[in-house]
Amino acid sequence: MTADNAHCLVCKRTSDEIPLISFRYQGSDLFICPQHLPILIHDPTKLAEVLPGADSFEPADHED
Repeated sequence: MTADNAHCLVCKRTSDEIPLISFRYQGSDLFICPQHLPILIHDPTKLAEVLPGADSFEPADHED
């Protein structure tokens, strides 16, 4: 995916609609919006349908 067709992997919104954060995974450049970034950090298994292997990710530890 290039920056020209970048969109949030969850909601599909583009950078024309919302800020996007880029990251690399399995050799691909991917994008996620701020609304869905907490899911990637705290409950990544919810992204299993759009991010291969996410069902085996561990959520971030919390030190509250």
